Parts: sequence; C-alpha cells; structure tokens
Amino acid sequence: MSDQIRASHILLMYEGSMRSTATRSKDEAQQSINSIKSEIDRGKEFAELAKEHSDCPSKETGGDLGQFGRGSMVAEFELAAYGLEVGSVSDVVESPFGYHLIRRTE
Repeated sequence: MSDQIRASHILLMYEGSMRSTATRSKDEAQQSINSIKSEIDRGKEFAELAKEHSDCPSKETGGDLGQFGRGSMVAEFELAAYGLEVGSVSDVVESPFGYHLIRRTE
C-alpha cells in the first residue's frame, strides 16, 4: 500500500508569510479564509473557490496539488492532510506560507 495521498488546497498568503507577494494583513487573510470555509460548509464547490481565491499557482487546476508522500509538505500541512478522510475538508490550517483549507481527494 502506498503512503501517497492526493489533496487540493486554497492558500491565502499575507504580508510577511513565506514566499508571499500578498499585501493583505495576517488578520485580513484569516478573516477571508474563515469566510471561504463558511462558503464550503454551505455547499460551494471547493475547486471553484480555489480558482477564485487561492494565492497558489495550483488555483489554475482548482487547487489540485497532485499526489505527494510524507515529508513533501511543511509539517502543519502534512499533519492536516494525512488526518483527513478522502473527500473531507480541513479546518483552517496555518503554515509558514499562510492559511490553508485542504481537501483530501485520494
């Protein structure tokens, strides 16, 4: 059995987060990611919200990050992604890159 999983994410960076070019404050990013999470909880399509809001280049593919194994992602992201059931969406996860919502797809 492979230890690889597949996930999509929505990333909101903020001024000062790793590799960020965002101008929003950390508080603004947190408020926005919480609002996006509420939209997902109300049934909005994750991939569409990723295309609309994510700061990651993966937004072009609805946030799809493809398959990855342990040690490929920062610890906070990996812990959350591996802890999800296939098809479920995480709560807000903070990493050095900003705030994420993660949807495990495989």
